[in-house]
Amino acid sequence: MTTIAAKRFTIDEYHRLIDLGFFAEDDRIELIRGELIPMVSKSAAHSVCNTRLGRKLLILLGDRAICRIQEPILLPSDSEPEPDVAIVRNCDDDYLSGHPTPEDILLVIEVSNRTLAFDREVKLSVYAEAGIGDYWIFNLVDRVLECYSQPYRGDRGQFSYRKTLIFLPDESVNLPHFSDLDLDLSAIFPEVVS
Repeated sequence: MTTIAAKRFTIDEYHRLIDLGFFAEDDRIELIRGELIPMVSKSAAHSVCNTRLGRKLLILLGDRAICRIQEPILLPSDSEPEPDVAIVRNCDDDYLSGHPTPEDILLVIEVSNRTLAFDREVKLSVYAEAGIGDYWIFNLVDRVLECYSQPYRGDRGQFSYRKTLIFLPDESVNLPHFSDLDLDLSAIFPEVVS
């Protein structure tokens, strides 16, 4: 019996496909561990949460860091995800010379309802493997903010985070690397729509 292996792409191969026009302008694709993963369409709640989050973070951070909204980041393991938000260190050219890498990344945030399992399992593992110190999931299903920190590699080679904190939508949370900045979650989570 013949085994068929799926083609996995390196980041360079992925960029070459983009340069060759292999993807249409409106194709929504992420490269995760060498696989081309279609991005799920966003619900209204997801869009509202992401819009509010981006607006508040831009105001809070000012010029202290760059807030990238739904833009690529480059990770080892042939991954180029496009998180909903990535807070990255300031860079003179605003990353024109290349997308941020783990050394540049202060916080990665995903807004999740339809992709909650994928964000908790696959993306969490990819971010932990890359050594990203702080990963947040705005969980719209349970209406909580899940904050993961302290990445580690387990005995069986799996990557995860040692510390998990849960915040409710009526609480505030401190931004990692900015001890003087608190994010009021009541201004971020969309109201429950019946």
